[in-house]
Amino acid sequence: MECMSQGTTDMISTAGGVDSGTAAAGLETLRAELEPLEPLQRLQWALNRFGSGFAMTTSFGIQSSVLLHMLSRLSGGETVPVIWVDTGYLPAETYRYASTLCERLGTRLVVAQSSMSPARMEAVHGRLWETGREQDLDLYLRLRKVEPLEEALSGREVSCWASGVRRGQTELRKTMTVLDPIRERLSLRPLLRWTNRDVFYYMQEHDLPQHPLFDQGYSTVGDWHSSAPDGLESEGRGTRFGGQRQECGIHVPGVMGDGI
Repeated sequence: MECMSQGTTDMISTAGGVDSGTAAAGLETLRAELEPLEPLQRLQWALNRFGSGFAMTTSFGIQSSVLLHMLSRLSGGETVPVIWVDTGYLPAETYRYASTLCERLGTRLVVAQSSMSPARMEAVHGRLWETGREQDLDLYLRLRKVEPLEEALSGREVSCWASGVRRGQTELRKTMTVLDPIRERLSLRPLLRWTNRDVFYYMQEHDLPQHPLFDQGYSTVGDWHSSAPDGLESEGRGTRFGGQRQECGIHVPGVMGDGI
């Protein structure tokens, strides 16, 4: 097994309060512990290891109910904060779906929002998502998504956060492992190898409600202006931002404001 580089070791040992034992073990050792585990066991592993330094993120998207339901089944899961980045541009259906799931699952929800309101952002910068310029889209994603998430994680001294990303969703996610460093924290992916079929059968088995936009042909939902139903030319996350960008920046390695 290849151990972490010194730079990565230093980052994990000092950022967000990760203990020196975690840093010494090395990423490869931690991944080896996680690989044979089922998703629910991976969540329990993270809670046991990081305690109050563990959190989960959700988008309340098409497949978000799976990981939220697993957390509700977890021993001690009710103590884990679930951070929802509300950009202020989500579809009305997403806000209603979030209320439905939180009420049913008892989610300990933390809403993360930009300090710059949508109206102020548009007055100062314009409608950044529709100019077609990469730098404008980068700024939009940083202001509305990455910075609010980082502030929420920092405020709770989170060392490790879990998300529902899966390898089949984007080209970047095909390169991910079950545990990777992102912006000086560890990111856990309990469902990384799950397929759409796995998600479907889990939701069916546990009678989990579908996002209202699923029946309208959406296989992924983000902001109202950047999401579209699957069509002949694109599907899945290829529908995001008119095909300009599949990733919103949250799951992209790099320094905040750089490479997102």
